[in-house]
Amino acid sequence: MPPRSPYEAALGERLHELHPSLRRYFSAIPEGCIGLGEGVFAEFGTPRRWLWRLFEPFERRGVLAAGYARSVRFRIVNRTEAGRATAVRTIELPTGSWQMTDSVALTSRGIVDRIGTPRTVAAAFDVSVHDGGLVLTSREVGIAVGRFRFRMPRLVAPVVRLSERYDPVSGLQRVELTIDAPIIGRVYGYRGHFSYGIVREQ
Repeated sequence: MPPRSPYEAALGERLHELHPSLRRYFSAIPEGCIGLGEGVFAEFGTPRRWLWRLFEPFERRGVLAAGYARSVRFRIVNRTEAGRATAVRTIELPTGSWQMTDSVALTSRGIVDRIGTPRTVAAAFDVSVHDGGLVLTSREVGIAVGRFRFRMPRLVAPVVRLSERYDPVSGLQRVELTIDAPIIGRVYGYRGHFSYGIVREQ
């Protein structure tokens, strides 16, 4: 049996409910190849300036960017490695290039995304398919710094929601991520579009 991505394993037969472009995006990438995407974020980060200082340690670890920008170009490189879906996103912020890295695996807790270098934030997601698009909604969020591990109680944990869909008008893939905290509301997010293809790794 050929290797499967964690998304393929989690979705099972529901994989065929995805638009063919998204099916390709979330399926395993053949050995020797990468998934390459290039596009623009219409918005990226948070306009709430009081959060920027709090986000600076996470920015240094490639988790969250401490700022806000519009019309930001980005590039994403996806790989399938030992059953994990790994991604490196390079975002061209006004302050310079910044990278966000993550590694997604299917565990007993479901889809788990570990974000940052070193891995700093982990989120477990419920996976659903809506109108040919994929939606991930967090149900657990934890933080790891050195030997310190902390799973945030549900009452105070932010809710992370990621939506990926295909836009038939533009022929591009659209992505939107939101992070909402109890009481505070929206604390971070991005939305944009990109083209994507599987190419041989150079």
